[in-house]
Amino acid sequence: MIDSTGPVWDAIRGLSRFAALAVMAELNCAEHLAAGPMSVSQLAKACDAHEPSLARVLRELETVGVVRAVGPGVYELTEEGHTLRDGVPGSMRSAVRISADTSYWYALGNLPQTVKDGRSAFIARFGTLYDYFREHPETARLFNEYMAIRAAPLEEAVAGTYDFTGMRTLVDVGGGTGHLLAAVLDRHPGMRGVLFDIAHVVEDARKSLRERGLGERCEFESGDFFESVPAGGDGYLLASIIHNWDDEASLRILANVRKAAPSHARLLLLEMVLPDDATPHIGKDLDMRMLAVTDGGRERTLSEYTWLLGEAGFTLSRVLPLPAGASLIEALPR
Repeated sequence: MIDSTGPVWDAIRGLSRFAALAVMAELNCAEHLAAGPMSVSQLAKACDAHEPSLARVLRELETVGVVRAVGPGVYELTEEGHTLRDGVPGSMRSAVRISADTSYWYALGNLPQTVKDGRSAFIARFGTLYDYFREHPETARLFNEYMAIRAAPLEEAVAGTYDFTGMRTLVDVGGGTGHLLAAVLDRHPGMRGVLFDIAHVVEDARKSLRERGLGERCEFESGDFFESVPAGGDGYLLASIIHNWDDEASLRILANVRKAAPSHARLLLLEMVLPDDATPHIGKDLDMRMLAVTDGGRERTLSEYTWLLGEAGFTLSRVLPLPAGASLIEALPR
């Protein structure tokens, strides 16, 4: 007899539960339920769905805890269910929708082939993730929305938790549209920033920081961090950069930071830091996604970061825990 309570069965059941969540997110059921309980018939009409099929999904979603039956065939949202709405604190709708994209299912469904070949089955079929996004702008929009939602609490945590005393100029390497740098500058009015990224991203960042009234306190430089990064900063921030690359590429980036950094500078990496033992960690789940959709990207353990930084000429000095399993790694030039 199959043990329906074991961890393997839990993982298998997770697929069905996620599929039900994907239905709720894609059909925007939570938004329709936000005003109050609805019958399956009412909700099916509002979502343009097949009523008997929706009834079965709602039955499953009640076991997940995002809806609750308040009468025969009548459901209301739970507190958790509200996170499947757009524009609410902690919204997870874009996260569910991007994870339900057919290419994403392909990537994870073909993970055995990736592990066998040592090359992402996703990349072999679609090209890089960014190649895919160029061809599928709606998927790219969902991904960017999800990343912004995920990053928001981390931005405030970094700005409010880390002691930036004595850091007059912070260089944000691969800083994207500058949201994290803006959060730090907002908290530390005596600091100046340098945002460094590829040219078209820098233009978006320039606009974003000007809109926040920070344009005069920030310089904008474009370039390739595999070639060089701006010199002379008191601090260098790389947020979710190193995990995108294998060790060889990561060392090239970090070595360029080391060349640019004065002896007093501090390096800050915003990343997942996995435990070196079997302790559960969300980063281990995310590492499966990195394995599936990147060419060598990975989440790393504390010992792996210690080695990587040491090879690049830094000494890891401390790791600050942040929300959602993330960490801020501080390293000093050797």
